[in-house]
Amino acid sequence: MKNDDATHSALNGKHPWALEATEAVKYLKSSPDEGLGQKEARDRLQKYGPNRIEAGKQRSVWEIFIAQIKNLIVLLLAVAAGVSFVLGQLLEGISILVALIVNVLIGFGTELRAVRSMEALQQMTRVQTKVLRQGKIRQIPASETVPGDIVVLEGGDMVSADLRLIESNRIEADESALTGESVPVGKQVDVLPEKTSLAERTNMLFKGTALTQGSGKGLVVATGMSTELGHISQLTQGAEEEVLTPLEHRLNKLGQKLIWITLGLAGLIGVTGAFAGKNLALIFKTSIALAVAAIPEGLPIVATIALARGMWRMARKNALVNRLSAVETLGSTSIICADKTGTLTENKMTVSTLVLIPSDGVMPVQWDPDAEPPFSSENDAITDESLRNGIADMLTIGMLCNNAQVSEDGDAVGDPMEVALLQAGQGVGLKRNALLESQPEEQEEAFSVETKMMATWHRQERGYLMAVKGAPEAILQSSSHVLTTGSEKRDLNDKLREKLLQANEALADKGLRVLGVARKSTDAVQDNPYTSLVFMGFVGLLDPPRKGVQDVIRELKQAGVRVVMVTGDHPGTASAIARTLDLPGDVDAVIHGDELKAPEDYKPEERHKILKTSVFARISPERKLNLVSLFQADGSVVAMTGDGVNDAPALTKADIGVAMGRRGTQVAREAADIVLKDDNFDTIALAVEQGRVIFSNIRKFIVFLLSGNVGAIMIVGLAMLFGTTLPLLPLQILYLNMISDVFPALALGVGKGEPSVMDMPPRPSNEPVVPRALWIIIVGYGALIAGTVLSGFWISLVTMSLPAQRAVTLSFLILAFARTWHVFNMRDFGSNAVFNDVTRNPFVWGAVALSVALLFLAVYFHPLATVLSMVAPTSGQWLLIFGMSLIPLVVVQILKQFAFLDPFRKETIFEGKMKTHRRY
Repeated sequence: MKNDDATHSALNGKHPWALEATEAVKYLKSSPDEGLGQKEARDRLQKYGPNRIEAGKQRSVWEIFIAQIKNLIVLLLAVAAGVSFVLGQLLEGISILVALIVNVLIGFGTELRAVRSMEALQQMTRVQTKVLRQGKIRQIPASETVPGDIVVLEGGDMVSADLRLIESNRIEADESALTGESVPVGKQVDVLPEKTSLAERTNMLFKGTALTQGSGKGLVVATGMSTELGHISQLTQGAEEEVLTPLEHRLNKLGQKLIWITLGLAGLIGVTGAFAGKNLALIFKTSIALAVAAIPEGLPIVATIALARGMWRMARKNALVNRLSAVETLGSTSIICADKTGTLTENKMTVSTLVLIPSDGVMPVQWDPDAEPPFSSENDAITDESLRNGIADMLTIGMLCNNAQVSEDGDAVGDPMEVALLQAGQGVGLKRNALLESQPEEQEEAFSVETKMMATWHRQERGYLMAVKGAPEAILQSSSHVLTTGSEKRDLNDKLREKLLQANEALADKGLRVLGVARKSTDAVQDNPYTSLVFMGFVGLLDPPRKGVQDVIRELKQAGVRVVMVTGDHPGTASAIARTLDLPGDVDAVIHGDELKAPEDYKPEERHKILKTSVFARISPERKLNLVSLFQADGSVVAMTGDGVNDAPALTKADIGVAMGRRGTQVAREAADIVLKDDNFDTIALAVEQGRVIFSNIRKFIVFLLSGNVGAIMIVGLAMLFGTTLPLLPLQILYLNMISDVFPALALGVGKGEPSVMDMPPRPSNEPVVPRALWIIIVGYGALIAGTVLSGFWISLVTMSLPAQRAVTLSFLILAFARTWHVFNMRDFGSNAVFNDVTRNPFVWGAVALSVALLFLAVYFHPLATVLSMVAPTSGQWLLIFGMSLIPLVVVQILKQFAFLDPFRKETIFEGKMKTHRRY
């Protein structure tokens, strides 16, 4: 639980909702009629400070730049460039620097644009508020509000501080951004118990919420960072954000391994060459060349380009990504904690079920606004005409007893439940304007917390029609008769009353908000509206799931990603929505927020229960933080989605935070890694797919470069070990590594991925970029390439008796072309040999063409050929080069046809079926 003493410092730890209104006013030395004096207000402003929420720290340009070079592999390459310059190897030094500069510029430019776009989303508004000062109503900037001020409230006002209500005239407030409650909350002034939860403090108004109707006065009990909104802001700033994403962790671990591999190779080659009696200068240069070759220089730039391309693709889908690596993180996500209100649902009410009264009892009617007609019933005894008439009669009352407005183009203003009644009436051809023309409204008895009902009088030819709606129990208690679907008026006996109460409970158990509807005829507008009513039925309303969300959840389930609902709303409502969305797991086993605690406080059986739960309700911001931490401690990569202020701390703590941009609050957008500008939940599935493709591309690139480099190392190492002529020269190795190979590698980084990527579960969170099985493959590929090149070198020297320089040229070209064709070996095991992700990638074909051109340039461009010690091969020698270079391609392509050789192949029971899959 949070520390209320800090939140309500002006009351010295006393809970304002547990104090009588007069007692709270007296404690803060104020007056309900006079308010504060001007001098006292200035003194308190000095004491408590401005009524502002401290803004979250924005990333500076310098921080964005530094983030691009805080990478172990980047630092390792910088050292390699420095060594090259010290040794006078300008070509390789410049090549490494160019790769580093391009990498930094792409990452810096992309992230800077995202930050600037995020800043453009922030809507800075200057809120004004009305307070009593020395008995007069004054309008002041909200930042100057102080504890003890008496705020004058009207419908439509934004609440500028935490207030204890001292007067309430039918006040309702929209608190969905703060608590997750999807409908306006009625307010009153009565004292509440000290342990009342935030969502149930009906005598309080909170900073950042809005009045939907009513008027009154409120005593300011907390301002600025001491408000509930401020407390959540502190949680957000204090939430321990994951410093490195899973990809960054993996790349750093790879960098650490490469450091030791580099140092080991340099030493091993040096010792081997010395024992073989080689020239020490040549040994040293070769050692350095192979050590540099062991590092995949293109890795940072390929990773950056792959992530940037994913970021740009996401931007085209209206998803703004704050940090490049966030795209890949979603690809490894195993759990998505999704806020209900506004994320999984529309954050607007619609009619879901009607309960009418036919002649034989109680009849539920299902309502679907997209169907024609929008209603359906399983009661075959009632005719469609009677059903339609009964629905029209009830919705007529719902439209008359109503203050909302819905325009012809669908724009709605007013209470969400009243808007839903108008839209339902329009679905059966009713128009409120036409109804009011024939039955003009003469008087209204506004909804009040005391009666829990609302009534309007409408003039007719004889007397008045009274339209009434409100809480089901209150309406039933005020009713003496019922109106059947056949327009027959009957007595409301105890048996029927009990059936209606049971029907109401059934609707409530489904998570529906229920309204009772009644009417009566009267001769005068002075009559008591809440006696002898004719009960007509119930209207069950629901904040409906967003269109397409169910399909997205199904797609994510297929991909092994579990969606968990986390909401501040009522457990019954949460369960009903989860059931509608077909959320995986037992959606009826809802865990209440009070059951959650810090991860270390759980017993094993409690931890297991919570980790398997799919629906969490009445969750406070602190509990959301605990829940995210618990999932992370269990080894899950957690994504959190939300749009409210109450979601911000968890958005910060999660491995990846996803906020809604259109309805999302500024606090939520600032805390998130990704902002969905069109609030489209579908984009999350796209991001998961894109993240998996990016990781797969990075892995393919690493395998491609490292296997080629391992081949070169084996070639030189074995030659030194057996004391023969070196098949490769230092500059030739560097030319391959820095010039020729980098383009196919870059092309692999921008592949679109296999279509089956979303049919597979996420990879384990602790799986490295290059696991042991992949190192074995890399060494195997390298050995195959090395064996091919050494065979070609042996044929050149022994069988063809070529001079050493020409034999070295042939071995260099065999290696170069073998590594170029090797890009096609990067397709997945079991994939089509002709049509696959690699062959469908146009950049691969362009890269292969460019690499081949660069190799011919190295042979036939005299200055470059001289630097590389190359001689032009004859036509027969070219046949040997091409023939030998194709051997690794042919062998690997044959092996790739056998899926059981895939090191990532794994059989599991998935979706109830035995499936063979790869981890992504």
